[in-house]
Amino acid sequence: MTMDTNKEEKYIVTGGTPLKGEVLIGGAKNAVLKLMAAAVLAKGETLIHNVPDLTDVEIMLKVIKELGTKTKYDKFNKTVSIDATDITNVTAKYELVSKMRASFIILGALVSRCNEAIVALPGGCAIGERRVDFHIKGLEALGVNIKIENGYVHAKAPKLVGTDIYLDIPSVGATENIMLAAILAEGETKIQNAAREPEIIDLANFLNSMGADISGAGTSDIVINGVKQEDLHPIEYTTIPDRIEAGTFMTAIVATRGKAIIRNIFPAHLTFFNNKLLKMGASIKLIEPTAIEVSSKGRLNTVNFVTQPYPGFPTDLQSMAMVLLSTANGVGIITESLYENRFMQVPDMRRMGADIHQDRNHAIIKGVKKLTGAAVSASDLRAGASLVVAALMAEGTSEINNLYHIDRGYENFDKKIQALGGNIERIKIESTQESTGDLNEIRI
Repeated sequence: MTMDTNKEEKYIVTGGTPLKGEVLIGGAKNAVLKLMAAAVLAKGETLIHNVPDLTDVEIMLKVIKELGTKTKYDKFNKTVSIDATDITNVTAKYELVSKMRASFIILGALVSRCNEAIVALPGGCAIGERRVDFHIKGLEALGVNIKIENGYVHAKAPKLVGTDIYLDIPSVGATENIMLAAILAEGETKIQNAAREPEIIDLANFLNSMGADISGAGTSDIVINGVKQEDLHPIEYTTIPDRIEAGTFMTAIVATRGKAIIRNIFPAHLTFFNNKLLKMGASIKLIEPTAIEVSSKGRLNTVNFVTQPYPGFPTDLQSMAMVLLSTANGVGIITESLYENRFMQVPDMRRMGADIHQDRNHAIIKGVKKLTGAAVSASDLRAGASLVVAALMAEGTSEINNLYHIDRGYENFDKKIQALGGNIERIKIESTQESTGDLNEIRI
């Protein structure tokens, strides 16, 4: 008799409990992944602190380790050690890059350090569709010879020379890849229409601490004056807090009409989001430079949201905005201006009772009095987290499946929610299929 065993996990969430207490925000996923790639530039051991325990971090560590570096991750102290004294391999394989688009940032670091790189295209998809062409054009402007063969970018740079580069859109990844490649280029490089995200500033601060010469990060014009390889040295650095995790917990507190303190947050990184919450009727009080108290009473007011590059409303919090609008008073419109397929949560929100009409990149949300629990599935990282928040505010019990998406960007998500009084459990499903097809659930 044959036996197949499949293991999955899901959240069981019973909604209706206001979140109260305190929550500590972790290091920024979208910053630390780029810092880890940048650590490859300097010979010696670099230490990065405030590193969250995420699957994306594990993937980036594997990418970097395959280059010949020595890596360690102290999960207790949230510290990653990367000793890049020797780089013995310049290939980032599809098996890893396909799992996490951010790992494509290793291209600029390798070109800078080794004058050569072979990096898989993210997901193996066409360049134009994923806008990797901005990365390619920027590197070519610096003197990198690039060929694309069998799903890999083959880059060689006999000599990197600084130049003026204009980005058609303020792409975060392209800005970062160009920064990493330009720090060892001869002369000055200017990136015009550069991305302005806090993670860009964090990367620039990291590289400057390492010995680079970068100015203008956080503005539309970033200037990089090239330095020599011997000018770069390993450093010890602490990652900024994760503004998207902070926004997620702010949403959860407001959605459940709770009251809680959020610590390790840089409020200025969420100015636009904060203003929207205030307009909806939430209360946000600054109690310390890196701590806020968030609360909400009664039904929220409806506002409209348009996602924009930073400092505008972040696309990564668009699904959170939808959760809030789903029970707000009136009709709200969300316009997703950055990504074509960012309304993945809509079908599951409808399963929970939300009244949402989607028209291309617009979502029209008519607030209902309440959501109700349902079985739903995370389709991607942010959509999955928004469904957890929706379940926390819904009446009854919900199941959220495909937790591996959520684990990419949220550390101990269920434990942090539990600490705030939320009713959430993580269930391991061990399915043993014989002739009877039994199903056993183990709570962990």
